[in-house]
Amino acid sequence: MRVYSRRQLVFFSVLSGLIVLALGFGLGLFRLPGVSSGEGVPDGSAGTGEAAAGEAVDEGGLVEPIPRQLSQSPRPVNALNMTDLLPYSEDERENISIYERYNAAVVNITTEVVAINWFLEPVPQDGGSGSGSIIDTKGYVLTNNHVIENASKVYINLVDGSQFEGSVVGTDSENDIAVLKFDPPQGQELQTIPFGSSDNLKVGQKVLAIGNPFAFERTLTVGIVSGLGRPIQTSQQNIIRDMIQTDASINPGNSGGPLLDTQGRMIGINTMIYSPSGGSVGIGFAIPVNTAKRVVAEILQYGKVRRGRIDATVVQLFPALVRYANLPVSQGLLVSRTRRSGQAERAGLRQGTEAVRYRSTVIYLGGDIITSVDGMKTDTYADLFSALEDNKPGERVKVEVIRGGRPLTLDVTLVDQEELGN
Repeated sequence: MRVYSRRQLVFFSVLSGLIVLALGFGLGLFRLPGVSSGEGVPDGSAGTGEAAAGEAVDEGGLVEPIPRQLSQSPRPVNALNMTDLLPYSEDERENISIYERYNAAVVNITTEVVAINWFLEPVPQDGGSGSGSIIDTKGYVLTNNHVIENASKVYINLVDGSQFEGSVVGTDSENDIAVLKFDPPQGQELQTIPFGSSDNLKVGQKVLAIGNPFAFERTLTVGIVSGLGRPIQTSQQNIIRDMIQTDASINPGNSGGPLLDTQGRMIGINTMIYSPSGGSVGIGFAIPVNTAKRVVAEILQYGKVRRGRIDATVVQLFPALVRYANLPVSQGLLVSRTRRSGQAERAGLRQGTEAVRYRSTVIYLGGDIITSVDGMKTDTYADLFSALEDNKPGERVKVEVIRGGRPLTLDVTLVDQEELGN
């Protein structure tokens, strides 16, 4: 008979214990804490036929985990993904999650324009490109007006490489916004980007931009809100109020793409950059989403944005005119003419009476000088358009004027800008 040492006996005892434990788990004799035997679902749901919190049951009875961002309930142990264990920081996981959820809702917009060749024949050629956001599953896309301006054809390119010809539903040059439409194939489900709000933004708040800079499709950049309430003048000499300034890298091709908050909601439309060199220097501007929501609603309902205007011809003051007419102020809008029996005339706005010629223009001197409209200072034409940007025909606004060197306030009813031919 073989004699074993004490150390060998301890080794065999431990080994046999491990074998018993392994067999017990394999046969379901033992359970891990919180997991019912043989079922792989949390305690309290075993044998009931009901799904545990954090799971979805299809009609066939299969149990599938709901993504973590949609449910904070514990998930089954056997549903854990290896990606959950990867060494990403919380900030990185946030960026990755937003990009994976919404990059498919960002489209690349390309255009075709008509040019004239040496034989004075119209020929199509490639135009510009930019970005856009799918805002409705029916195929509506939100972008900048300057992305599709003067285009004879507009093409919308999706994340899967498919391309569709789009149509222009409506544009708003004053806010540099356009709404496009394409028809997705039957049964194709489009990812959309939800609207957020630009009311409660804070400087320092984290933001993300997705776009197609320099034709590099669906590029993600991250930054913060660098400033709020910026009045920025566009190339069309319009002033867009309350622009969002951001240091998220924005370059040519990003125009029209979404600026997102950390919930993946659109808070702005990336529109322009300040750049002495033509590249991003960390000063970009986005149209606030609240402006976009108002404009989109008008475009979808009327095909255009209806705005109220003062039915009078005004002249922006300039030094030569101020000196010649000996005007009491150096900045403002001189009322040259009012429309006969129009709303401005009825409100008491006074036109000029003395005609003088300046280059090819006839100016009537002696009228009121508008200095403020609807509470906003109006030194220039752009100021006037900006002041009335969100006013509708039929609304009454307070117009402050200088008459005979004295201030005066009038209540003027606005008319539709189409009545004035602009």
